[in-house]
Amino acid sequence: MLSRTFFAALVATAVASPCRPPPGAKPTLPSTGAVDLPAPNPVGTLKAIALGHGIQNYTCADGAANATAAGALAVLYDVTSLFPGTPGTGLSREGFDSLTSAVLWTQDLPLNLVDPAAAKPGTPDAPNKNMPASSYGAAAGNPFAAPADIKLGDMPPLKFLGHHFFDASNAPTFDLSARNMRFAVSLKESVNQPAQSDKGVLGTGAVKWLLLNDNGKGQSTLGATSQVYRVITAGGAAQACSANGAVPKGSVPYTAFYWFFA
Repeated sequence: MLSRTFFAALVATAVASPCRPPPGAKPTLPSTGAVDLPAPNPVGTLKAIALGHGIQNYTCADGAANATAAGALAVLYDVTSLFPGTPGTGLSREGFDSLTSAVLWTQDLPLNLVDPAAAKPGTPDAPNKNMPASSYGAAAGNPFAAPADIKLGDMPPLKFLGHHFFDASNAPTFDLSARNMRFAVSLKESVNQPAQSDKGVLGTGAVKWLLLNDNGKGQSTLGATSQVYRVITAGGAAQACSANGAVPKGSVPYTAFYWFFA
């Protein structure tokens, strides 16, 4: 059986790898290996790279229905300095890209859950996937635990950056409180995730990669050129509505990188 430290060990191995971009290399978005998202707006610059850990929410009218996306909740951690090629702190490409799986499988969900026992991921060989889908949902009114950094193996702590949620108008929102930035966005484009993406704790598959543009409501602190990319996803795809506890609402653990431009 794979231990909870398996992915942390993978990161440690990758950090030691000599196969890294030259120091100071410009961060570039990853590729799916097939159809990719459009390039960032040329007038914008990269503001931050975050690793999000949380849940994707879904609703089901009944057990025979198709699941409908109903927002997401995630805590964001700052991984900007870990991007390959960053002098002194950058990981290898292998190490960086493995972070979403490493966090998914070695960290408890950083949310106040309906059932706290659902926070633990288990291991890839014995995932914590047999609880009702509703158990993975966050407590209404107080979904987020107290802000905290997380420790991943022997790496320096991943610093708390902020929260991802959907606001009262159901708009995707990223509150990067540690950097005094807010991105209020809407879906521009999506592409399929790579076939080899981590299927996640519930084994449902990874969610798609997304481009989210400013929603035009004047809510983004850096203005109308604000963009958010969701890439290197792990888990989060919906369970079938026939799954135990999926009706009327269920949740699925996930991680992803979020790139912020403006």
